[in-house]
Amino acid sequence: MVMLGVGVLQLPSRLRHSLFFSSSQFASSRPQGVAKVVLKKGKTQLFKDGSPMVYSGAVDRIIGKPPPQTGDVVIVADGTENPIGWGLYNSVSMFCVRLMQLQHESTRDPSCALNIEKLLQTRIAEAVQLRKSLGLPSAKTNAYRLVNSEGDRLSGLIVDVFGDIAVVASSAAWLEKYRNEVESCLRSIDGINHINWRPSLDVLKEDGFDISSLKQTQTSNLPQRSMVRSWKTEFRTQFR
Repeated sequence: MVMLGVGVLQLPSRLRHSLFFSSSQFASSRPQGVAKVVLKKGKTQLFKDGSPMVYSGAVDRIIGKPPPQTGDVVIVADGTENPIGWGLYNSVSMFCVRLMQLQHESTRDPSCALNIEKLLQTRIAEAVQLRKSLGLPSAKTNAYRLVNSEGDRLSGLIVDVFGDIAVVASSAAWLEKYRNEVESCLRSIDGINHINWRPSLDVLKEDGFDISSLKQTQTSNLPQRSMVRSWKTEFRTQFR
Protein backbone atom coordinates (compact mmCIF):
# COMPACT_ATOMS: atom_id res chain seq x y z
CA MET A 1 0.00 0.00 0.00
CA VAL A 2 1.28 3.47 -0.88
CA MET A 3 1.24 5.93 2.01
CA LEU A 4 0.93 9.69 1.70
CA GLY A 5 3.22 11.86 3.77
CA VAL A 6 3.63 15.53 4.64
CA GLY A 7 3.33 18.56 2.37
CA VAL A 8 5.94 20.42 0.33
CA LEU A 9 7.98 23.52 0.95
CA GLN A 10 7.78 26.84 -0.85
CA LEU A 11 10.50 27.42 -3.44
CA PRO A 12 10.78 29.78 -6.43
CA SER A 13 10.54 27.87 -9.72
CA ARG A 14 13.72 29.52 -11.04
CA LEU A 15 15.70 27.56 -8.43
CA ARG A 16 14.25 24.15 -9.17
CA HIS A 17 17.13 22.94 -11.36
CA SER A 18 19.83 23.93 -8.87
CA LEU A 19 18.37 21.72 -6.14
CA PHE A 20 18.72 18.54 -8.14
CA PHE A 21 22.49 18.56 -7.75
CA SER A 22 22.53 17.38 -4.14
CA SER A 23 20.89 14.33 -2.60
CA SER A 24 21.11 15.88 0.86
CA GLN A 25 19.28 18.98 -0.31
CA PHE A 26 16.41 16.95 -1.70
CA ALA A 27 16.27 14.77 1.37
CA SER A 28 15.27 17.81 3.42
CA SER A 29 13.30 19.91 0.93
CA ARG A 30 11.45 19.80 -2.39
CA PRO A 31 10.35 22.38 -4.92
CA GLN A 32 6.83 23.69 -4.51
CA GLY A 33 4.23 21.18 -5.64
CA VAL A 34 6.70 18.38 -6.46
CA ALA A 35 6.01 15.15 -4.57
CA LYS A 36 8.61 12.54 -3.69
CA VAL A 37 8.02 8.87 -4.52
CA VAL A 38 10.07 6.79 -2.07
CA LEU A 39 11.03 3.27 -3.14
CA LYS A 40 11.11 0.21 -0.94
CA LYS A 41 14.47 -0.97 0.34
CA GLY A 42 16.17 -3.24 -2.17
CA LYS A 43 14.14 -1.91 -5.13
CA THR A 44 16.39 0.98 -6.15
CA GLN A 45 19.15 -0.61 -8.22
CA LEU A 46 16.83 -1.80 -11.00
CA PHE A 47 15.87 1.79 -11.77
CA LYS A 48 19.38 3.17 -11.31
CA ASP A 49 20.44 0.64 -13.95
CA GLY A 50 18.06 2.18 -16.46
CA SER A 51 14.64 0.56 -16.17
CA PRO A 52 12.28 3.54 -16.78
CA MET A 53 9.04 2.04 -15.45
CA VAL A 54 8.57 2.22 -11.69
CA TYR A 55 5.89 -0.32 -10.81
CA SER A 56 3.59 0.30 -7.85
CA GLY A 57 4.91 -2.70 -5.94
CA ALA A 58 8.32 -1.02 -5.71
CA VAL A 59 6.91 2.09 -4.01
CA ASP A 60 6.94 2.39 -0.22
CA ARG A 61 5.31 5.79 0.21
CA ILE A 62 4.65 9.14 -1.41
CA ILE A 63 5.61 12.36 0.33
CA GLY A 64 3.55 15.31 -0.81
CA LYS A 65 0.32 17.09 -0.15
CA PRO A 66 -1.88 17.25 -2.12
CA PRO A 67 -0.89 13.91 -3.68
CA PRO A 68 0.41 14.02 -7.27
CA GLN A 69 -1.95 13.59 -10.20
CA THR A 70 -1.38 11.74 -13.45
CA GLY A 71 1.22 13.53 -15.55
CA ASP A 72 2.72 15.46 -12.63
CA VAL A 73 6.49 15.68 -12.24
CA VAL A 74 7.73 13.76 -9.18
CA ILE A 75 11.09 13.03 -7.60
CA VAL A 76 11.96 9.34 -7.20
CA ALA A 77 14.03 8.51 -4.13
CA ASP A 78 15.58 5.46 -2.49
CA GLY A 79 14.49 4.11 0.89
CA THR A 80 16.51 6.77 2.73
CA GLU A 81 14.74 9.50 0.69
CA ASN A 82 17.84 10.36 -1.34
CA PRO A 83 16.78 11.11 -4.94
CA ILE A 84 17.78 8.82 -7.78
CA GLY A 85 15.97 10.77 -10.51
CA TRP A 86 12.67 12.30 -11.53
CA GLY A 87 9.79 11.26 -13.68
CA LEU A 88 6.10 11.54 -14.49
CA TYR A 89 3.51 10.13 -12.12
CA ASN A 90 0.46 8.02 -12.94
CA SER A 91 -2.17 7.61 -10.22
CA VAL A 92 -3.98 4.73 -11.97
CA SER A 93 -1.52 2.63 -13.96
CA MET A 94 0.38 -0.31 -12.49
CA PHE A 95 3.47 1.67 -13.52
CA CYS A 96 3.14 4.67 -11.24
CA VAL A 97 6.21 6.57 -12.49
CA ARG A 98 7.98 6.77 -15.84
CA LEU A 99 11.52 7.83 -15.01
CA MET A 100 12.64 10.61 -17.35
CA GLN A 101 16.07 11.53 -15.99
CA LEU A 102 18.44 10.00 -13.46
CA GLN A 103 20.19 12.18 -10.92
CA HIS A 104 23.64 11.93 -12.51
CA GLU A 105 22.08 13.08 -15.79
CA SER A 106 20.49 16.04 -14.04
CA THR A 107 23.83 16.93 -12.53
CA ARG A 108 25.39 16.88 -15.99
CA ASP A 109 22.52 18.80 -17.62
CA PRO A 110 20.65 20.78 -14.94
CA SER A 111 18.60 22.70 -17.51
CA CYS A 112 16.34 19.63 -17.91
CA ALA A 113 15.92 18.83 -14.22
CA LEU A 114 12.21 18.68 -13.30
CA ASN A 115 11.45 20.47 -16.58
CA ILE A 116 9.49 18.28 -18.98
CA GLU A 117 9.29 20.93 -21.70
CA LYS A 118 13.07 21.36 -21.81
CA LEU A 119 13.58 17.60 -21.60
CA LEU A 120 11.30 17.04 -24.59
CA GLN A 121 13.21 19.64 -26.58
CA THR A 122 16.53 18.01 -25.70
CA ARG A 123 15.53 14.40 -26.29
CA ILE A 124 13.77 15.08 -29.59
CA ALA A 125 16.73 17.16 -30.79
CA GLU A 126 19.03 14.26 -29.88
CA ALA A 127 16.78 11.88 -31.82
CA VAL A 128 16.98 14.15 -34.87
CA GLN A 129 20.78 14.29 -34.68
CA LEU A 130 21.03 10.51 -34.29
CA ARG A 131 18.94 9.96 -37.43
CA LYS A 132 21.02 12.50 -39.33
CA SER A 133 24.15 10.57 -38.35
CA LEU A 134 22.51 7.50 -39.90
CA GLY A 135 21.71 9.39 -43.10
CA LEU A 136 18.00 9.94 -42.42
CA PRO A 137 16.27 11.47 -44.20
CA SER A 138 18.16 11.24 -47.49
CA ALA A 139 17.71 11.51 -51.22
CA LYS A 140 16.83 7.80 -51.21
CA THR A 141 14.34 7.72 -48.38
CA ASN A 142 12.17 10.18 -46.49
CA ALA A 143 10.30 7.54 -44.46
CA TYR A 144 11.83 6.64 -41.11
CA ARG A 145 11.21 6.39 -37.36
CA LEU A 146 12.24 9.62 -35.68
CA VAL A 147 11.41 8.75 -32.06
CA ASN A 148 11.32 5.17 -30.78
CA SER A 149 9.84 5.33 -27.27
CA GLU A 150 12.26 4.01 -24.63
CA GLY A 151 14.98 3.73 -27.27
CA ASP A 152 15.08 7.54 -27.35
CA ARG A 153 14.34 7.92 -23.63
CA LEU A 154 10.75 9.11 -24.23
CA SER A 155 8.65 6.25 -22.93
CA GLY A 156 5.35 5.88 -24.77
CA LEU A 157 6.18 8.21 -27.68
CA ILE A 158 6.66 6.95 -31.23
CA VAL A 159 7.07 9.34 -34.16
CA ASP A 160 7.27 8.09 -37.75
CA VAL A 161 8.07 10.51 -40.55
CA PHE A 162 6.58 10.15 -44.05
CA GLY A 163 7.80 12.95 -46.27
CA ASP A 164 6.85 16.17 -44.49
CA ILE A 165 4.30 14.49 -42.18
CA ALA A 166 5.13 13.36 -38.64
CA VAL A 167 2.77 10.62 -37.45
CA VAL A 168 2.66 10.44 -33.65
CA ALA A 169 1.57 7.30 -31.82
CA SER A 170 0.73 8.25 -28.23
CA SER A 171 0.55 5.32 -25.81
CA ALA A 172 1.04 7.00 -22.42
CA ALA A 173 -1.18 9.28 -20.37
CA TRP A 174 1.61 11.82 -19.84
CA LEU A 175 1.84 12.41 -23.59
CA GLU A 176 -1.77 13.49 -23.78
CA LYS A 177 -1.12 16.00 -21.02
CA TYR A 178 1.96 17.38 -22.78
CA ARG A 179 0.70 16.99 -26.34
CA ASN A 180 1.11 20.70 -27.14
CA GLU A 181 4.74 20.62 -26.00
CA VAL A 182 5.49 17.53 -28.12
CA GLU A 183 3.85 19.06 -31.18
CA SER A 184 5.78 22.30 -30.68
CA CYS A 185 9.06 20.37 -30.71
CA LEU A 186 8.11 18.51 -33.87
CA ARG A 187 7.05 21.68 -35.69
CA SER A 188 10.50 23.13 -35.08
CA ILE A 189 12.17 20.35 -37.10
CA ASP A 190 13.18 21.27 -40.64
CA GLY A 191 11.17 19.37 -43.23
CA ILE A 192 8.17 18.57 -41.00
CA ASN A 193 5.15 20.62 -42.04
CA HIS A 194 2.28 18.50 -40.73
CA ILE A 195 1.55 16.44 -37.62
CA ASN A 196 -0.91 13.55 -37.44
CA TRP A 197 -1.55 12.69 -33.77
CA ARG A 198 -2.87 9.15 -33.30
CA PRO A 199 -3.68 8.09 -29.72
CA SER A 200 -3.34 4.35 -29.08
CA LEU A 201 -6.71 4.03 -27.38
CA ASP A 202 -6.41 0.50 -25.96
CA VAL A 203 -2.97 1.18 -24.51
CA LEU A 204 -4.07 4.52 -23.09
CA LYS A 205 -6.98 2.77 -21.36
CA GLU A 206 -4.50 0.35 -19.76
CA ASP A 207 -2.47 3.35 -18.67
CA GLY A 208 -5.52 4.65 -16.81
CA PHE A 209 -6.27 7.47 -19.21
CA ASP A 210 -9.86 8.61 -19.72
CA ILE A 211 -10.10 8.49 -23.49
CA SER A 212 -13.38 10.42 -23.42
CA SER A 213 -11.30 13.47 -22.52
CA LEU A 214 -9.20 13.26 -25.67
CA LYS A 215 -9.35 16.39 -27.77
CA GLN A 216 -10.32 15.92 -31.37
CA THR A 217 -7.35 15.10 -33.57
CA GLN A 218 -6.93 17.78 -36.20
CA THR A 219 -6.48 16.23 -39.64
CA SER A 220 -8.15 18.81 -41.86
CA ASN A 221 -4.84 20.52 -42.65
CA LEU A 222 -3.12 17.29 -43.68
CA PRO A 223 -2.48 16.81 -47.38
CA GLN A 224 -4.71 14.17 -48.88
CA ARG A 225 -1.66 12.32 -50.14
CA SER A 226 2.06 12.49 -49.48
CA MET A 227 4.87 11.28 -51.72
CA VAL A 228 7.14 8.88 -49.87
CA ARG A 229 10.49 7.58 -51.07
CA SER A 230 11.86 4.32 -49.75
CA TRP A 231 15.12 3.54 -51.52
CA LYS A 232 14.16 2.48 -55.06
CA THR A 233 10.40 2.72 -54.51
CA GLU A 234 8.16 5.77 -54.56
CA PHE A 235 4.56 5.64 -53.39
CA ARG A 236 1.81 7.93 -52.17
CA THR A 237 0.45 7.58 -48.65
CA GLN A 238 -2.98 8.69 -47.53
CA PHE A 239 -3.84 9.69 -43.95
CA ARG A 240 -7.33 9.54 -42.47
